[in-house]
Amino acid sequence: METTTNPQTETLGYWAVQAIQKHLEKVISHESEVLKDHDPEELHQMRVGMRRLRSAVVGFAPVLKLPESAEDEKIGKIARRLGKLRDLDVLLELLQNSYYSQLPPSEQEIVDKVLMDWVKQRHKAFRVVEWTLEHKIYQSLKEDLQDWVKEPNFTMLEKLPIDEVLPDLLLPQISHLFLHPGWQVGITQDLVNASEITPETLKIILEKQGESLHDLRKQAKKIRYQMSLFTHFYSSKYLAYLEDIKAIQEHLGDIQDGMVLIKKIADKIPSKINSKLPTLINLLAESQYKSWQKWQELQQRYLKPENRQEFRLELLNPVIEMGNGQWV
Repeated sequence: METTTNPQTETLGYWAVQAIQKHLEKVISHESEVLKDHDPEELHQMRVGMRRLRSAVVGFAPVLKLPESAEDEKIGKIARRLGKLRDLDVLLELLQNSYYSQLPPSEQEIVDKVLMDWVKQRHKAFRVVEWTLEHKIYQSLKEDLQDWVKEPNFTMLEKLPIDEVLPDLLLPQISHLFLHPGWQVGITQDLVNASEITPETLKIILEKQGESLHDLRKQAKKIRYQMSLFTHFYSSKYLAYLEDIKAIQEHLGDIQDGMVLIKKIADKIPSKINSKLPTLINLLAESQYKSWQKWQELQQRYLKPENRQEFRLELLNPVIEMGNGQWV
């Protein structure tokens, strides 16, 4: 494709192709190593590539005419299968590397049985991933998108200047994020302010409203991937907002990992988990509370109307520095 700066490289269509091509290449580059199953990081990177590809397809949807095999839902289906395996890898790593050595022998003995069961589950999940990557759904997605990148097909919006339409692409997504009820979790408690939440109170909050926080995290992840598509069209202030979105995702993700870990262990030890694994439960609670405190700082910042308005204003003012017309 053209790599020198010219009017063509300033269009919505051009940058849509650049994004899809980059993330498709990332997905494909990790495929063979994922099938070898030697390094969990390969799966992680392929999953990230698949999610970013999906974000590009969704983010540039108004301008794209993609083959049926590359529809958003079909990409999502493949990504979810990769995700199930990745989630098990995360839980195994978390339990083995972060907590196991801190447990007394009596708790390690119980955890050993849980780990053995998860390893069996992982084996089954890998077989599903293996089948998925060899199936025609994935193969068609890959081959059809490779062909599309060579000869892209667009709607009538192809020639629109990218700087004129970026706010229209990004603002609706940010609105969905700001209107998410997860921002109110903890704030609605009978407390003078959010800083009064104790570890004991947090446990109650997560039991009642943890799912809302998890959903907010997923929304933040979508926004992060979509904003990442356009970093070179905005100022350093935009990058700072993107870092905040990333931090929100990570802190809420750490809280969610602890909740999932407890739940999955409880599935194998249905009764008296607190008495059988008191050390582990306390360690998880401490970790969740630290992540909650970090999340609280961001929560309180973005509950202020003036901060939200500054975020919106930044999205309204792209700063185009095209460079050599390449996707960074």
